[in-house]
Amino acid sequence: MNNVNLLKPNKENINLFLLLGSLFFALGIFDFILNNFYEKNITSFLPSYISFFTPLIFGMIGLYLIRIEFSGIKFLDDLNKNINTSNFNAGLSIGIIILIIFSVTPLLNWFILDATFFGDSKEACTGGGACWVYIKTWFNRFMYGMYPNAEQWRVNATFIIVLGLMGAGYFFPLRYKKYLTFYYVILLPIISFLLIYYLISGGFTFKIRSVEFFALEWVETGAWGGLSLTFIVAFFSLIFCFPIGMMLALGRRSDLAVIKYSSLSFIEFWRGVPLITVLFMSAVMFPMFLPDGTYVDKLIRVIVAITLFEAAYTAEVIRGGLQALPRGQYDAAKSLGMGYWRLHLLVILPQALKLVIPGIANTFLALVKDTPLIFVVGLLELVGMLNLAKTNPKWLGFSMEGYVFAGIIFWIICYSMSKYSQRLELKFKTDR
Repeated sequence: MNNVNLLKPNKENINLFLLLGSLFFALGIFDFILNNFYEKNITSFLPSYISFFTPLIFGMIGLYLIRIEFSGIKFLDDLNKNINTSNFNAGLSIGIIILIIFSVTPLLNWFILDATFFGDSKEACTGGGACWVYIKTWFNRFMYGMYPNAEQWRVNATFIIVLGLMGAGYFFPLRYKKYLTFYYVILLPIISFLLIYYLISGGFTFKIRSVEFFALEWVETGAWGGLSLTFIVAFFSLIFCFPIGMMLALGRRSDLAVIKYSSLSFIEFWRGVPLITVLFMSAVMFPMFLPDGTYVDKLIRVIVAITLFEAAYTAEVIRGGLQALPRGQYDAAKSLGMGYWRLHLLVILPQALKLVIPGIANTFLALVKDTPLIFVVGLLELVGMLNLAKTNPKWLGFSMEGYVFAGIIFWIICYSMSKYSQRLELKFKTDR
């Protein structure tokens, strides 16, 4: 203890430095909380330009005192490695902690403590916080759009069946695993389309000897909406853009000039125009070029437009993975007598796709977040329904709650997709 140098924290006096560091760090946080929430300044005796920065100074001193390399304490070593590697990083860490404390309290008050959860009308929202009664009242529309209330069980049944079919692949017997690609790329989309057509649209009538026993009311796609429409657009766009993008990536690397430049032209064209323009063209301009008497549903046109748009980006991501593979992989496969398709399907693409899982996941996340743009062509998915609800004379002034609700929903969806992609990365990770 006689040789303690406070300017040089060391492992020999680790208990002392941990105590002092913790006290200074706690003093900085305590000073900030008192000053900002209770209007008490314990450093008022100092000049104002110094007193303003004392929480930051105390916090940085505290982190400096505990910055001991190889202390043998796992928590301390992890802390120093991640947020306390230098004085600059310590200052940033303290600044972020102060910002979080400053922001959390008012957000918590607005979000929960002062919020209104119970009631059936705007008049119930008398507090100063969020009016979650607005979300509760409009929840049905946010989920299903203008779909008839009595028929919403059809939407629920369709999604439950599709989710069950998606999960069925995990329970395939081992001898049938080789057919999973065919199941997910071809069979599942067809089954899903038929379910949506016959259940959600209502194109199904069960008859025995011309007597109707089971008939579903036809519901136009213009009445579809809310989160269910978001899922439908995202689902079909995702499952179709990936195989199309994969074929475009292979086509762009083809030795045949016609295939190569056709793929290149397609990719560069779709990447060169904004998605909102593509949606407008598909919904407004495309029908003008159809023969008289020919009709293509607006929802189908929108899904095709988004699919082709995202396929161009997916193609470039996959092409990056193809180019990352060494030439020896191609030569080794050819030396075994493999043709073009066997070479790519069995050797090249599995390796390339494994390398670009983060890029593919990023493209898919962007696709999901782009679905609100279909509002411009009259399809009211989740954000479209929010925009409609906020203009209702009985609920004016509650758009903030709606957008917060939509943000939470999209964050849950995108975070789940991100975590799943990380699991795939770990599952297929190989040391190189």
